Amino acid sequence: MSYDTALETAINRLHEEGRYRTFIDVERSRGNYPDAVWTREDGSKSDVTIWCGNDYLGMGQHPVVLAAMHEALDATGAGSGGTRNISGTTVYHKRLEAELADLHQKQAALLFTSAYIANDATLSTLPKLFPGLVILSDSLNHASMIEGIRRNGGAKQVFKHNDLDDLRAKLEALPANAPKLIAFESIYSMDGDFGPIEAICDLADEFGALTYCDEVHAVGMYGPRGGGVAERDGLMDRIDIINGTLAKAYGVMGGYIAASAKMCDAIRSYAPGFIFTTSLPPAVAAGAAASVKHLKTDHALREAHQQGAAALKLRLKGLGLPLIDHGSHIVPVHVGDPVKCKMISDMLLDEHGIYVQPINFPTVPRGTERLRFTPSPVHNPAKVDALVSALDALWGQCALNRADIAG
Repeated sequence: MSYDTALETAINRLHEEGRYRTFIDVERSRGNYPDAVWTREDGSKSDVTIWCGNDYLGMGQHPVVLAAMHEALDATGAGSGGTRNISGTTVYHKRLEAELADLHQKQAALLFTSAYIANDATLSTLPKLFPGLVILSDSLNHASMIEGIRRNGGAKQVFKHNDLDDLRAKLEALPANAPKLIAFESIYSMDGDFGPIEAICDLADEFGALTYCDEVHAVGMYGPRGGGVAERDGLMDRIDIINGTLAKAYGVMGGYIAASAKMCDAIRSYAPGFIFTTSLPPAVAAGAAASVKHLKTDHALREAHQQGAAALKLRLKGLGLPLIDHGSHIVPVHVGDPVKCKMISDMLLDEHGIYVQPINFPTVPRGTERLRFTPSPVHNPAKVDALVSALDALWGQCALNRADIAG
């Protein structure tokens, strides 16, 4: 077998389907986010505005976060020096876990290197703790949840997205005494729709199931203290395990679960993805802790974020663009074709200095390709004007249908 030929065939397939992913080399400048410098393949540089970043609130540039990271770096050095079990637990890691447990009003929290690893490690470990566990998973759950559930060796049921009748039917078909867990998200990042948390919790109570809620695209941004949609709706006490990230609204890096002390103790004791991974650098943990603490009281930043998202949606609707709007801060514009999606993304970057990555299969189903905008409080009115004007000009140029409103 020619291994190089096989690799070339696989890569060419992506090019032919119009969904080959390219890395855009951008350099953020402290204090200037969402502006950045794009380095082209020929080495030339251009100023761009980032419209697809996950630093939703600009906390990756916040003085409180940077000061905490500098202090920890100067005090401890670069790395943690080991796994959490072997010399890699510091005062900074413990402080961050305490902030997260307090945020979600849980007994404990457990820190991972990313929310992907937190989901994967936790969901793949639970059947070891609850023999015979059946995990019921929403069909649009994130890839990290799907992967953890897939390889956990236990039984699984996939219910239709946000379909409570389908979830009920699957629960009813299971033995009454079987351990069960319902895994879902509070905000689904590609469409921006909300999970029916309260109704799922009601079903969990009725059928004796645990609840696992991924709040990755909600923590920091929803609720009185940024605890997520479950906090906003007064439902945190009904969620057994909450998953969150420190790399989006909190602007740093890392992921976590928040749950009972016994649950966190069991996961840390049995999950290979936790046991055998070097812990986050202390400076990263310090910055994340400072960000979580700050956003517990910065209501104005959350309000500005929601207002910015609402204003952009209103402007795009005014152009008649096929906007998907479920009321969250996510702003997806439906294109429906991978080639045209990449084309308009490239033209926005090349001609207008606007960087938004095309979202193609397998991230979203074929035929639902889109541009996904993530406005932040630091996208000022002038940047919004520039984006709206560029989209207005390019939509017709790319022969896209404005009347096909998606949501």
